[in-house]
Amino acid sequence: MKEEGLVIKPFVKKNIQPSSYDLLLGGEIRVFDNYKEGFIDVRKKVDVTRVVKVGKEGFVIHPGELVLGSTKEYFEIPGGLCGKLEGRSSLGRLGLVIHATAGFVDPGFKGWLTFEIGNLSRLPIKIYKDMRVAQICFIKMSSVPERLYGSSLNGNKYQGQKGPTASRYWGDFKNKK
Repeated sequence: MKEEGLVIKPFVKKNIQPSSYDLLLGGEIRVFDNYKEGFIDVRKKVDVTRVVKVGKEGFVIHPGELVLGSTKEYFEIPGGLCGKLEGRSSLGRLGLVIHATAGFVDPGFKGWLTFEIGNLSRLPIKIYKDMRVAQICFIKMSSVPERLYGSSLNGNKYQGQKGPTASRYWGDFKNKK
């Protein structure tokens, strides 16, 4: 970590695995309020989610439901590394998935990682704040990219995000005709 300039806060030594680092679920879940809109138009800045605090009683994810969560850990990924986010096998065997597509963490990213948590099983699954819910492995780049994540030239939308962050896909249409 010191050699590459990787920052993980809080860093917990017991979360180091042979080829990855275990990640904890933060204390907030972003749920979808499907009654707010008839559909989602990806070109429009519309947030159909709200944040729910995860108490000691946990949070139940129903079959077929998707919620957003985030890491308890804050990251600063240096230019010489990238990260690969994955779920934990024990949770996957229960039907809990941690990301739909956002499994890659670019060099230069700073912030908390958002999980796209889904329940693929036929039974509700209860999750808890601070549980080990995912893992990240780091891959050394052959060279530092010309443009790191967060560069104004990249059009990145999530630099510095905190907590479960709703989609900002509408930003891809900004300034387009």
